[in-house]
Amino acid sequence: MAVLILCEVVTVGAVVANMYAATADFTRANFVLANSTKVGVPTSWLPLLGTLKAAGAVGLLLGVLGVRYIGVAAAVGLVLFFLGAIGFHVRAHEHHFVNTTVGYFLLAVAALVASIAQEVAR
Repeated sequence: MAVLILCEVVTVGAVVANMYAATADFTRANFVLANSTKVGVPTSWLPLLGTLKAAGAVGLLLGVLGVRYIGVAAAVGLVLFFLGAIGFHVRAHEHHFVNTTVGYFLLAVAALVASIAQEVAR
């Protein structure tokens, strides 16, 4: 039981973090604009990137609420998304914001492990 609660806490943390990141993309926060310029991502991509993060967050939330396969799929999508983002940072030799991106990646991996653990436990 405690493991399932921990899994849900980790997943909800990933939901909150990704909704924050999506909101920053949608509102074109200054740090998002600076980061996209440094890594060579056109600002016209921001609505799509925000939508992908928000969709991942909603999918994780659906997983917590009982639609487990959607939660697993959303976690896989976020892991792949942030792997791509890390690739953009590495390609651009941008090492300041990559730490944050790696953090989001690790949170997505934790949510994936949590989603799979919840599925196996049921």
